[in-house]
Amino acid sequence: MKKILSIVLFVLISLSANAESNLNKILSSGELRVGTTGDWDPMTVKDPATNKYKGFDIDVMNELAKDMGVKVKFVPAEWKTIVSGITSNRYDISTSVTKTPKRAEVAGFTETYYKYGTVPLVLKKNLNKFSTWDSLNNESVTIATTLGTSQEEKAKEFFPKSNLNSVEAPARDFQEVLAGRADGNITSSTEANKLVIKYPQLAIVPDGEKNPAFLAMMVSKGDDEWRNYVNNWINKKKSSGFFTKLLAKYNLKSL
Repeated sequence: MKKILSIVLFVLISLSANAESNLNKILSSGELRVGTTGDWDPMTVKDPATNKYKGFDIDVMNELAKDMGVKVKFVPAEWKTIVSGITSNRYDISTSVTKTPKRAEVAGFTETYYKYGTVPLVLKKNLNKFSTWDSLNNESVTIATTLGTSQEEKAKEFFPKSNLNSVEAPARDFQEVLAGRADGNITSSTEANKLVIKYPQLAIVPDGEKNPAFLAMMVSKGDDEWRNYVNNWINKKKSSGFFTKLLAKYNLKSL
């Protein structure tokens, strides 16, 4: 029995040692596959007229591919499947997502390069009624979330008394508020600041930001060679001022 266990252990160790890192595959193929949702302004936005992506994260990925000497291929993803896209090897890396324990169970994270707060959005005409986080935590209130996002989990924590309504992409939670089907939603301060400009009927609840969130790219769990490569690249780009300039370009400020 011990001999059989030793053979099995040897085989498993050999397979692990021979497993090819995504870094080698990318350099060999000349293509970096990037999973992105294209619905998070200003991080990643897909232009329906051209099917091309733009935004903070898109600039980051284009820069990474350029420095690696490879082409970038953006692979469409949805929030509910963005993690499975990594685990099933549909892409080598994702654009930024919020680091959560649930995602970390199956996927690896790079170092953080942006932090944001979480805020609620309501209709501006309802600000007197919903002026605090606590006012939204009520059994008569409906909070909209987008399926698969980190905010979906946060809504359960922040609003345990409220009715939660998760919509599936391409629908978005804030659209439920605009349509009057929900009283509010929560999102990143980054997106909220953009949404209130685009939709002046929306307003941010003036009760302060909560739950600072850390953004990072996702890579395959256990692929330390590829993750360390990207981490080293991030640190070099931080030192060179690349991220500082990019934040200024998109009028963003990391916490």
